[in-house]
Amino acid sequence: MFEELPVFTIADLEELTGLDTDVFDNDHGVLLGVIAVGVIQDWNLNLAVQIVLGDELVFRANLGTTGSGNDPWLAGKAAVATAFNEPSLLVKRRQEEAGTTLEEQGYDFETYRAHGGSIPIRIDGLAVGTITMSGEPDVVDHAASAEAVRRYLAR
Repeated sequence: MFEELPVFTIADLEELTGLDTDVFDNDHGVLLGVIAVGVIQDWNLNLAVQIVLGDELVFRANLGTTGSGNDPWLAGKAAVATAFNEPSLLVKRRQEEAGTTLEEQGYDFETYRAHGGSIPIRIDGLAVGTITMSGEPDVVDHAASAEAVRRYLAR
């Protein structure tokens, strides 16, 4: 799909900071997951995708070469998107701009992974969950998650 890796600036990432809606339940999570699988297949990627609401896993699929090795990345990226209430790649870019890392600020890398791929799901501005992808370079993970959100919102 990608001849060159996408490049995302902070300004680019601020255009889509989350999936904002007034209602999002398990059924919506499964629909978003199915849409995400469609993106992964359309783009011929090796990605794992998960949708989490609160502490509940609502949807999970491993496509291509993904598997249990992606689990810590999915969880870590989602933890960043949840903690900062913005995409994990945006958090990474802000850290890069500031010349620091989450680890230098006291965040444990095993729990918080500031790499692209996770986008918060918000109801009335409050983070209630995440869509997260892992398996490709993190900018591709982010691009696929963002495309799934766009397709979900456009339906």
